[in-house]
Formats: sequence, C-alpha cells, structure tokens
Amino acid sequence: MSIIISALQYIYIAIIILMTAQAIFNIRLRLYIWEDPKQAWKNSAPTIYREPQLSFTILLPGYHEEAIYNYTIQNVYNLNYPKKLVQVIALLRENDTETIKVARKKLAELRAPNVQLLITNDKHGGKPHQLNLGLKMAKGDLVTIFDAEDEPHPDILQVINTTFLNEPVDVVQSGVQLMNHNTKWFCFLNVLEYFFWFKSSLHFFAKCGMTPLGGNTVFVKRDLMERLGGWDHTTLTEDADLGIRLCIAKARVRILYDDEFVTREETPHTIEQFIKQRTRWNQGFIQILLAGRWKQLEKFSQRMLALYVLISSEVQAFFTLMLPISVLMFFFVKMPVWMAIITFMPFYCFIFAMFIDLAGLHEFVKVHHRKWKWSEAFTLLIAFIPYQLLLGIGAVRAVWRHIVGASNWEKTAHIGQHRGN
Repeated sequence: MSIIISALQYIYIAIIILMTAQAIFNIRLRLYIWEDPKQAWKNSAPTIYREPQLSFTILLPGYHEEAIYNYTIQNVYNLNYPKKLVQVIALLRENDTETIKVARKKLAELRAPNVQLLITNDKHGGKPHQLNLGLKMAKGDLVTIFDAEDEPHPDILQVINTTFLNEPVDVVQSGVQLMNHNTKWFCFLNVLEYFFWFKSSLHFFAKCGMTPLGGNTVFVKRDLMERLGGWDHTTLTEDADLGIRLCIAKARVRILYDDEFVTREETPHTIEQFIKQRTRWNQGFIQILLAGRWKQLEKFSQRMLALYVLISSEVQAFFTLMLPISVLMFFFVKMPVWMAIITFMPFYCFIFAMFIDLAGLHEFVKVHHRKWKWSEAFTLLIAFIPYQLLLGIGAVRAVWRHIVGASNWEKTAHIGQHRGN
C-alpha cells in the first residue's frame, strides 16, 4: 500500500511540475514583446506610406447580422485607399433574408461597382464555403477577411500596401482588439487575452516559424491562397488550419502590431455566447489535432508549438481543476517539506498571472485613451477565477461535442457593443 501511495505522490508531483512549466511558458508568451522594445518598434506599422500599388479583395462573411452589417459595409467602403484597387465581396447565405435585405439596401445606396453581394447556398457548408466562393471571384493581389462586427482602421490598407512593398512577405497578420472591456465582468479578461495575444504572443510564434493566424485582418497573396486551395470547410477553425498550412508551405509571415491600427471588435455579450464561442474554437482545434496535418511541419519545435496551441485549452482546464486540489493537499495531506513547496508553485504562478493582467489592463486603457479606474482593476481580480472556470467549461464542452459527433456551427451573436467605445 505504501508503494502505491508513494507512486501516486510522485505522479502528483509530476503533474504539478507540468502545471508550473505551462504557467511559466504562458507568462513568457504574454511578456515576450516587452523583453526587447526595439523588436516591438520593428513590428509596428510604417509611418510613411508608399504609393498605392497593390489591389485588395476584402471578403465580408456574415450570417444573421442584420443589426450591424450595413455599418460594416460602410466602414470597409470608407477605407482610405483608391476604390479602383479595392474589391469588396459581401458573403451571405440564401436563408439569411434579413441581412440580405440590409446588404442590398446599402449597396443600392453606395452605387459602388467595386462592392458586390454574393449569396451562397448554405447546404454546402458555412463560413469556409462562403470564403472559398469569394476567393473564386477575387481579383485583388491580396485577399483579406473582415468579420461582420469589425471596425478596421481607415488607413489599414495603406499600412498593408506599404508593408508588402517594403518587405519580402507573403502574409501579414495585423492586430485585432476587443474594445468593450467594461461592459460585463468577463469582458475584462477576454479583452486582455486579445491584447496579449496580438501584441506579444504571436510575435513569439512567428519567430519560431509556427504562426496560428487570427480569423480576420490577415492579408495573404491571392495566388498563394489559390495554390493552397483556399480554406478547409471541414473544420470549425479554418483560420488556425490556414495558419498551419501556410507554415507548412514555408510562407513568409509578418506579424504587424500597432495599437493605433488594430481592427476593433466586441466581446460576446453573454456568458452563454462566450462559452459557445470558446467551444467552437476548442472543437476546431481538436479537429485540426486529429486530422494530423500539423505533423507535416518541418521542425520539431514547430510541431511542438502547434501541439501546444491545439491542446492548451484542454490542458489548462485540467490544470485549473488541479489548482484547488493542490492547495487542499498542502493543508490536509502530510508530505515532506520539499513536496509541500513544489505543491504551491503553480499557485505562485497563478498570483503572478493576476498581476500581469492588472498591468495589461493599465497598458490597455493607456494606449486606447481610456481612464484608469481602480474599481475596474478590482473587478478584474474578482473575475479572474470565475473566468478560468468559463474557459474550462468551453474546453470540456468541446470535447463532449466532438465525442457525440455534434459539429454544427454555434454562431456568436453581435450587437455592436464596441461601436463608439
């Protein structure tokens, strides 16, 4: 019996060490860009624009977005770039009659030959199918996506045109930022996830040659997209799959982040919507993991990073469950001093991560010209643990949906909370 107890103790210690390693790596990702201020400056937007030369095709997929879709079309149409070099394709499904009405009304109002409406048959797939049909109509040198709630910076095409002309790149991922940080208690940490991901973590992945791309504000050479065959319609996270395939193809990916030029988005407006969104993302990662395409990445380090991204949500859910267990064991289970010290290591990382989020909130409100409020900082601290539970629910729910074979797209509703925010 003593042998079994001893074995269980060592298994437990191994789990604690893995928890600590994962927490330290996650902290490293979030702080990576601040290690070298020169690197952050190098990855920012150009300050002097080149003459517009490259043409763009902008895909605008939407589904039941009648409340906001006309604003999106208008925002994209208003981008500061010659209209003759911009093709906008609004992508809607034939059963989405209300959004189609909104789009047709807006197009009639604009009377712009460079703005088109493509209505797709939803029986043949969801968003990836829409995007692939849009790609067949694309004429631009570069193809990009803006989601229905997006507010791109007016000069973003100028920035991207200059970047492609100045640097030998095939893909540019620009920043995306949720803006409504204080509308609901969980929004604080949701906003900071995006803030750290695009401002810091993505730069680490790009340096290592394994870049998990975002779902929008990614600019790819059209001929490269066509060679890759477009987006994979069999996965719920076609953006992450595309990022892996681009890395396999050895595409030159540039991460461009500048607080001024981020594409503004909103958080899910309810807890239910948030959990469904995370479930979809996590289930898509499971699909990509099991498909195994990531194993074709050339370097071992690339494959390990891809594996980390694809399973990190499930691992984090397990570790979140283990954290209170480790605290209880510290107080109620007799163990050697060295084991007790190790038991508390993830808790120290947990506290450190909370302070990093506080610093991140301060940085976010500063760069986006908001007012710092101590009440919001207090709310963030209170919300930290419940937010981890929401992430865990999304991860577990994704596994369950995959097991039972539920692969329908659970749409995230948008109400424009970030507009004017």
